[in-house]
Amino acid sequence: MLVARTVGLFVLTAVAEIVGCYLPYLWLRRGQSPLLLIPAALSLAAFAWLLTLHPFAAGRTYAAYGGVYVTVALLWLWLVDGVSPDRWDLIGATVALAGMSIIAFAPRA
Repeated sequence: MLVARTVGLFVLTAVAEIVGCYLPYLWLRRGQSPLLLIPAALSLAAFAWLLTLHPFAAGRTYAAYGGVYVTVALLWLWLVDGVSPDRWDLIGATVALAGMSIIAFAPRA
């Protein structure tokens, strides 16, 4: 149960961060409304709050989170930007998730 909860929380955290960064991108690079900065700020605030809910020490949380972030960012690339990840993206995501798993779930005394 700890694994599923932790991974789910990492995924929610990553989505909050990506949305918080993607909305200003839409405004600055794609000419969308500056009103997108409001939900972007809320999303980044949610991202920071979600980080506090993780069961690990802060440094370990940030280190492990990186692997999930990489994977969710590649899913975003595919589902939102419409760009299919290539085999190198998939290999990189696999390596990043393996690293996250070692950091987050290794037995510790």
